[in-house]
Amino acid sequence: MSKPENGNGAEALRPHAEDAYAHELKALAAADDRPRPTRWKLSPWAVATYLLGGTLDDGTVITPKYVGPRRIVEVAVTTLATDRALLLLGVPGTAKTWVSEHLAAAVSGDSTLLVQGTAGTPEEAIRYGWNYARLLAHGPSREALVPSPVMRAMADGMTARVEELTRIPADVQDTLITVLSEKTLPIPELGQEVQAVRGFNLIATANDRDRGVNELSSALRRRFNTVVLPLPATADAEVDIVARRVDQMGRALDLPAVPEGLEEIRRVVTVFRELRDGVTGDGRTKVKSPSGTLSTAEAISVVINGLALAAHFGDGVLRPSDVAAGILGAVVRDPAADRVVWQEYLEAVGREREGWKDFYRACREVTA
Repeated sequence: MSKPENGNGAEALRPHAEDAYAHELKALAAADDRPRPTRWKLSPWAVATYLLGGTLDDGTVITPKYVGPRRIVEVAVTTLATDRALLLLGVPGTAKTWVSEHLAAAVSGDSTLLVQGTAGTPEEAIRYGWNYARLLAHGPSREALVPSPVMRAMADGMTARVEELTRIPADVQDTLITVLSEKTLPIPELGQEVQAVRGFNLIATANDRDRGVNELSSALRRRFNTVVLPLPATADAEVDIVARRVDQMGRALDLPAVPEGLEEIRRVVTVFRELRDGVTGDGRTKVKSPSGTLSTAEAISVVINGLALAAHFGDGVLRPSDVAAGILGAVVRDPAADRVVWQEYLEAVGREREGWKDFYRACREVTA
């Protein structure tokens, strides 16, 4: 299979889901004999299989995109098959964006109808804007109108995505109320409206743990079916998630293979989980938690940075010295309070744990 390219013919650094997993989506579509909702590329069963993984009758292996409770994925997919929008809620790093992208790719074959929420997201990003050259030359017209990703999804019966909904100002958030309740988007300047056609739906992601969060109004929240994505239930599950994502990202960056670094991946995950939970894995030692979230996504970032160090400045094998600085950066967000938390963890846990002597020494060096 040829690798996805950008508009200049160069290989894309981070292909869209529908491009990166095109062979899996094609195989699923060929094997899928179940009913499909209007304008869906796959049946709900096939969409869930694409997310959770499996082996098709022809031997095609579908890699898991989400490692977690199956029921969560089934509820999310079923929601999209109704006229109710889907809100993926969870603490940072629980794969909300990842799941959102893959759901859109499997349902509509296009994950790019995206509104990225920030504190500066304007109303036009959700509704529509104007080509001001045409507007000034010819006045308001459909030709002068610039549709938003949401408007395009409504017109074409596709799945739109709104990332970080709670980062968008509250008055801009509420622009979605009419879209989700009436399935219309008024254009008062033209005395017209865009009506959603069958197949349209919207996936939003949000968390209420980060700073800069704007609460959803009760009116908007009622328009969503909320699915909460939890943190991985066990250390083994989290190690599996980190290893899979690092392997995928590492191949794109020509980094060393993951199997040679599994010991360090498990160590990074162990440190993050114990600091998050406030207690060691065996339940014997209580530890303080830092101010950061120490999410699975941050663990992936630490390991990727470590692999890059190992590849370019080491022997290609991931070692404690490669991940020590990354862990320090992830844990110590508040230079005063978090540094004390980290030093206490190193002395109470890292120093005494069997097999962690090199890790303890490497962390002490970068912390000092």
